[in-house]
Amino acid sequence: MKVPTVTVLIDAYNYGRFIEEAVESVLGQDFPAEEMEILVVDDGSTDDTAERVKKYSERVQYFRKANGGQASAFNFGFGKARGEIVALLDADDYWLPGKLRRVVEEFQKSSGLGMVYHQYALLDDATKSLKKVDFKVVSGSFTAAGDELFWYDPHPTSCTSYRRKFLERLPPVPEELRILADVWIGLLIPFVAPIQAVPECLMAYRIHGKNLYYGEETELASESRRKRIAMAQIVLEGMEPWLREHGFGQRRDVRAFLDRLVLYEEKERFILEPPGRVRYFRHQMFYDRCYGKHLTWRLRMINFVTAVATVAAGYERRDRVREWVEGAARKIGRSLGWTKGNSPSTSS
Repeated sequence: MKVPTVTVLIDAYNYGRFIEEAVESVLGQDFPAEEMEILVVDDGSTDDTAERVKKYSERVQYFRKANGGQASAFNFGFGKARGEIVALLDADDYWLPGKLRRVVEEFQKSSGLGMVYHQYALLDDATKSLKKVDFKVVSGSFTAAGDELFWYDPHPTSCTSYRRKFLERLPPVPEELRILADVWIGLLIPFVAPIQAVPECLMAYRIHGKNLYYGEETELASESRRKRIAMAQIVLEGMEPWLREHGFGQRRDVRAFLDRLVLYEEKERFILEPPGRVRYFRHQMFYDRCYGKHLTWRLRMINFVTAVATVAAGYERRDRVREWVEGAARKIGRSLGWTKGNSPSTSS
């Protein structure tokens, strides 16, 4: 049997109402069928996922396992994959035309490329409208020190593809990760092989109100946010020892990158449990230290004055305090003839 160039791995759990659109988006790609295998890993669905997938029996391999979460499904699927490239797709998303061909083109440029990821659009399932997300292009290798690492963010499952030989260099995804397994892989793979960003919208990320991870920040339930925080903690606790063991632990750019992830987790915690004044002050100083050279001295000063003033005014008044500090800074700047810098304009 011919070894496929690409394994398309679709992880599914109770998304029977979406799974056919996901599969059809793969079957409709302008890519040779004989060079592609499609695996659906059903993580113990209790709906009609199995019945909907089995009608594709000639083109799709269906595997059912006991429910264990996203990491469990990925580990199972990676064990079944035969393709040189493994392209991931969540069952509630779908690919846009040309996705697979475009991704494979990038992998063919270098046998040492470990991951290709691309821009995507948010699909409102109620209105069927698509909206492109902001996309930061970060490509290259993180095995050597450099500033690019700092700005890298992992991307959703369905816009990532990996060369299988590099996936095999990573440890199994921690099976406690019922969500964020894609984040675990996406954060570690750049330390194994170079990555390539494609600034083309090639996937639709469906927003349907029951996403396992996504949620509007103002509407996300406390239980869902606690779950996100717990999963993020597992990712961080697993990454740090792996990075130390592989010689990355002493690099300042790696430490700054990890600190940026810690800052994000702290902000999530603050939404659930607003910090005391001293804790917020420490968080803001941690932010300035982490972002360091990426901030102008004026912005660092604004952040410092805001943090000090928030100690006096209280965390709940921090937004009003910052508005006042920024307004005062603008007035002083105009009086002294300063020009606006090109640094980030907001704090943590």
